[in-house]
Amino acid sequence: MPLEYPNRQKQLERLMRELEIANHALVRWDLLDTALTHPSASATANYEQLEFVGDAVIRLAAAEFLWENYGELPVGEFTAIRSVLVSDRILANLAKIYSLDRFLIASPSTLRDKAGETSRLADAFEAVLGALYLSTHTFKLVRPWLDRHFETLVDEIRRDPARQNYKAALQEWTQAEHKCLPEYRVQEANGAVSAERFAAEVWLGDRCLGYGTGRTIKAAEQAAAKMAFLEIIYPSEPPLEVPPRPAP
Repeated sequence: MPLEYPNRQKQLERLMRELEIANHALVRWDLLDTALTHPSASATANYEQLEFVGDAVIRLAAAEFLWENYGELPVGEFTAIRSVLVSDRILANLAKIYSLDRFLIASPSTLRDKAGETSRLADAFEAVLGALYLSTHTFKLVRPWLDRHFETLVDEIRRDPARQNYKAALQEWTQAEHKCLPEYRVQEANGAVSAERFAAEVWLGDRCLGYGTGRTIKAAEQAAAKMAFLEIIYPSEPPLEVPPRPAP
């Protein structure tokens, strides 16, 4: 059923055309309208619940795509690739492709908030996926256009592992393979690596998986996760140069 407000209806129809969704009769316009309403604009009818559904939708859509097109890959690589595909960074970039912010109803202060832009766009994108899925309770309105992005993104991720969020990918891999989380042990670096303030090791049980340094704790942990991720999930990569350990 069309929305009560013709201008909003036309906006959402334009978005469907940009997504190349031709069968508008299947779209629940009320759900799509809610999916593009930020909590700052409405305390009750906003995208939060649809975002919850959309989070599950994007994960299952990515898993199906990988299973159908990359069935030869080990499950650890499936997990790592999917963690990138469903990351806020990727989802926000997809939202920008379709200029989702133009369709988002939010308070002026929220729209001006550049620091929260990535999470805001990622949340709205997930909510849109949730609305489209619930319109038919199938992937009919989701996968025809989303798969095109998956195809490009998976190829890029596999060609260039440096695009990964290594901490998130490693964490998802350890959860899938070992049912536990990696542990990061950080200390201030010194000696030969004094330019890098922190040194981090990432451990899984009693095994050290990787080591790295950085100017911040986060950067050092990311470097350690990168070493572990590439050595475990991409063993065909050239051997990594292990950075010197800080003096005790």
